[in-house]
Amino acid sequence: MNTPVVYVVGAARTPVAQVNGALSQFSAVELGAAAIQGAVKRSRVPPELISHVYMGHALQAGCGQSPSKQAAIFAGLPETIEATTINKVCASGLKAVTLAAQDILLGIDSVRVAGGMESMSNVPSYVDKKPPAGEGKEQNGVTKDGLLNPYDGLSMGACADLIAARFELSKESQDEYALASFKRASRAVEMDLFSEEVVPVPYRPGGSKQVSTDDIRGKALFQRLKTLNPAFSAAGTITGGTSCTIADGASAVVLTNAQVVRQYCRDNSLLARIVSFADAAAKPKEFSIAPAKAAEIALQRAKLVVDDITHWEINEAFAAVVLINQKVRLDRLGNSSPKRECWMS
Repeated sequence: MNTPVVYVVGAARTPVAQVNGALSQFSAVELGAAAIQGAVKRSRVPPELISHVYMGHALQAGCGQSPSKQAAIFAGLPETIEATTINKVCASGLKAVTLAAQDILLGIDSVRVAGGMESMSNVPSYVDKKPPAGEGKEQNGVTKDGLLNPYDGLSMGACADLIAARFELSKESQDEYALASFKRASRAVEMDLFSEEVVPVPYRPGGSKQVSTDDIRGKALFQRLKTLNPAFSAAGTITGGTSCTIADGASAVVLTNAQVVRQYCRDNSLLARIVSFADAAAKPKEFSIAPAKAAEIALQRAKLVVDDITHWEINEAFAAVVLINQKVRLDRLGNSSPKRECWMS
């Protein structure tokens, strides 16, 4: 009996725009629909073969029932399609992909669509109960549901600051890493390196002007990044310049098995083969060390070692997260460090 294999045969993403910027007119659902539609079109897989869509979506308030199903239908998939929305905060989109891959590995179905979508521009504020049950206070939805540790109220930046201090990361090392990330991102946009993965989105719904490139924080930031003060505590080392931006965007992939690949997919639509995946958790305050724990498990499942991997991508929520995992966890696995990390969270 042949071991099932999962292939990525289509991928697309919207540009990533600053909060209240070029994509703020669109809901997360609308951005997700654009990504799904683009991925399905590029995959060459007939839409009628797709029976289930998984989409990660952390900040769902105000989006209505089943955001993933909305995105799938607005993308042109059948109204009868199954859909599941996943909230695993920063890992929501990638968890959607692993759930879709598991379905194919188990033989539940042959094609799945998965991805992630957020519109941080459109997350509403909340008001708690009026007296006597509450105080009628307004709370920022992005902060409440996206940026605070619910167990002690610390921000994600403050939590990362604690781990950066434990591992003696200097502000200078984080500044240097973030600056390199910004420069790589800016250069990639200037060289149009992302054009094959980005699906343009109208600047206004129904408009002719399109948003087709990522909104990278300006070059003025490059010049002053090293002068920024700590953002989360006076004694900290993480600044606004070494933290990921608050942004809007979506992405999606089409996953399938070998039989569908042979029947429908041309060579230029076959993007990757999934050989392993893993989840790992740390204490909530120590989330920044979890990536390398997951990497270790994924490597073991694939019977690989660190030195077998030529390119790494780590979610750069903060520059400190990448540096912590390089310095402590990944080095421990193979006495080597990632040769490349992604610049965007």
